[in-house]
Amino acid sequence: MAKQRSKKEKQKSTNPHKSFKRSYREDYLREAQTPGIMQHVVASFKIIFKNWKLFLPFLVIMVVLYVVLVGITSESSYVKFQDTLNQANVQMAGQEIGGVAKAGILLVSMVTTGITGESSGTAAVFGVLLFLVIWLVTIFFLRHKMAGHQVTLQDGLYNAMTPMISTFVVFVVALIQCVPIFILIIAYSAAVQTEFLATPFYALMFFVFAALMILLSGYLLSSSLMALVAVSAPGLYPAKALRTASDLMMGQRIRFVLRLVALIIVLVILWVVIMLPLILFDMWVKSFEWTAGIPFIPICFTVMMCFTYIYVTTYLYMYYRWMLKI
Repeated sequence: MAKQRSKKEKQKSTNPHKSFKRSYREDYLREAQTPGIMQHVVASFKIIFKNWKLFLPFLVIMVVLYVVLVGITSESSYVKFQDTLNQANVQMAGQEIGGVAKAGILLVSMVTTGITGESSGTAAVFGVLLFLVIWLVTIFFLRHKMAGHQVTLQDGLYNAMTPMISTFVVFVVALIQCVPIFILIIAYSAAVQTEFLATPFYALMFFVFAALMILLSGYLLSSSLMALVAVSAPGLYPAKALRTASDLMMGQRIRFVLRLVALIIVLVILWVVIMLPLILFDMWVKSFEWTAGIPFIPICFTVMMCFTYIYVTTYLYMYYRWMLKI
């Protein structure tokens, strides 16, 4: 019993992967008592909708700030792309694209190109700052609500910004850890332009390279995402938050990656279910001349983006709370 107790104490105080000495699975294996993935997804939606009087005004404020400080896609740019799609549809050899397919292409184009018509350095800085504001305020709301405290919108906006600098430092570290993925994107673009992937052997080599880059970034980001949550606690410095998150994720990274995959799938379904009908509705409404120039879809896109930030923050924070109980 004494030997097992000392082993558990050593496990909590040190990370067996911090040296070249071989570490055994039983040294870092911990039984996770976290709920299932579907329960995690539903619980994240539930806590947001349960406190809708708190999150709805906050969502409106962030959408307004995003429109004012960052900007949205101009209606003329959206209509221009829609006209280009219609012309391409006419030029196809007798195969006409349906309305749902057009809406899907428009949605994918807006997601891949972003919501800003003409991105600039200033808009990018404001975009990062607003994301950090949403992150910190959402965690502030959740922390107090889960503790049974009464909290108002003013409390979150005025008191949640204290760890802004610490959070920004951890955010920069997370961006640096995304460098392998950025390299992969550049390499893929070059491979497509040079037809490097046309040869099966080279395509296999690139697939192995891509898998290694994704695994490397995924391994590093698994602890950095938890560090972004941990650093929001008052008085916790970035280096300490990164070390704490690394120890917290010890032996749990595969489970966490699976939850991230589930999060991406849920967000894709959510965007398709909500945005596709809105784009179809906009395409029908724009048939009337008096509706021309109304940026309906760009505003809806901004609302969905801000809600996505809130949901992702809630999803990760709840997992962090469950991990602390292991």
